[in-house]
Amino acid sequence: MKPDDLEDRIARQPWRPIPAEWREEILAAVRQARRLAQTPTVASPTPGWRLLLSTLNSQLSTFLWPSPKAWAGLAALWIVILGVNLAARDTTPAPGAKPAAPPSRELLQALAEQKRLLAELLEPPERPAPVRPRPSVPRLRSEAERRDVMA
Repeated sequence: MKPDDLEDRIARQPWRPIPAEWREEILAAVRQARRLAQTPTVASPTPGWRLLLSTLNSQLSTFLWPSPKAWAGLAALWIVILGVNLAARDTTPAPGAKPAAPPSRELLQALAEQKRLLAELLEPPERPAPVRPRPSVPRLRSEAERRDVMA
């Protein structure tokens, strides 16, 4: 069957009227929606939250659409792991453990001395100024040749 045949067949069928009870239900719903749209509502935090949750739901559903069951299973697994981790945490202090006392003055001085020594060690080494070769005094070529011959 071709699409054109289907359209021709539908065009030949007689139109039937909508049942009266359906028509009345539809019109009543439209009237109620108009009344709700015209009545001012008091602003409450609920519609904002609903809008936020609706937006979040639509964004998550488009992100998770390819395999929502796999993502839900992964989320459930992470929740179980988090629960086990929190349940297994040991919050009791070790026997004989005391709260740490503030450091003494001598300890603070020793730490300051160590910091100073470390800064001293980490400084780049001082390099002596490079020694430049003395410029040679230009001599006459004849003197250089005479010295070579005499030597």
